[in-house]
Amino acid sequence: MEKYLYLSLTPEALIASMLPPEEFGTYFAVGTKKRTRGQAIFFEVDREKVNSYFPLDLIDKRCVPNENGKPKRSVYLSIYRVLEHIPLDAFKSLYLATDDGRVLELSKGEYEKKSNDKLHLYQQLCPVTPLIASIASPREFIEILTDKDRPVWVPKIVFVELELGELANNPETGSLKNLPYPNIHHLRDCLIGLSNKPDKPSKTVIRTFRGELFYRMCKNGFFVGDADKFLFYPFPSLEELNEKHHVWWRSALNIGFS
Repeated sequence: MEKYLYLSLTPEALIASMLPPEEFGTYFAVGTKKRTRGQAIFFEVDREKVNSYFPLDLIDKRCVPNENGKPKRSVYLSIYRVLEHIPLDAFKSLYLATDDGRVLELSKGEYEKKSNDKLHLYQQLCPVTPLIASIASPREFIEILTDKDRPVWVPKIVFVELELGELANNPETGSLKNLPYPNIHHLRDCLIGLSNKPDKPSKTVIRTFRGELFYRMCKNGFFVGDADKFLFYPFPSLEELNEKHHVWWRSALNIGFS
């Protein structure tokens, strides 16, 4: 049986498995007996491009079929400082699992700026997880967070940009309609503050990710980067979601409404 290597973001972990990505995503989200449920976000990683920082020898030793012949579902190799030790060229597809086990694959693509919005909202996913309002573009945001000369920085970062609607350009009076974020008035205050004091590029809206990402609010896609380069995983258009990924999209829309 083939063996796979996954970087889980929620929580951060390096996991070996004999399950292919879609089956692993379903297992990770709902378990074997479907008595638990929760989103799962993870990358498939190229084992050949991961260095010896991790105990990769355990993959062949422990990732073996069970006595009944069923594939080994998970072997944890690391749960600390995983992201920073995986080179960007080892990242393969990104997978988004809903809390009922539906899985969507996102492939790498070229990032193209499609709007002139002045304000942005970023949900950081790994290794830190605050929700951040910012005037910085995604590329600038990565540069700020991975700048070793700053007192607070990280070697790598994974985040997704979320929709702000009218608040992206009009934080004072823009409509809050269809924005499902908690503490929405605090979000407006943060955006107004950024508009009035552009010398400060970012403000923290919520300190810790609460475990449920509003997939329907993904603005453009997911980013993973360090000080030198970044990868972009574009999120499908509404048309693509309805036509090609209808089952996953229907499941994703339930988040925040159940």
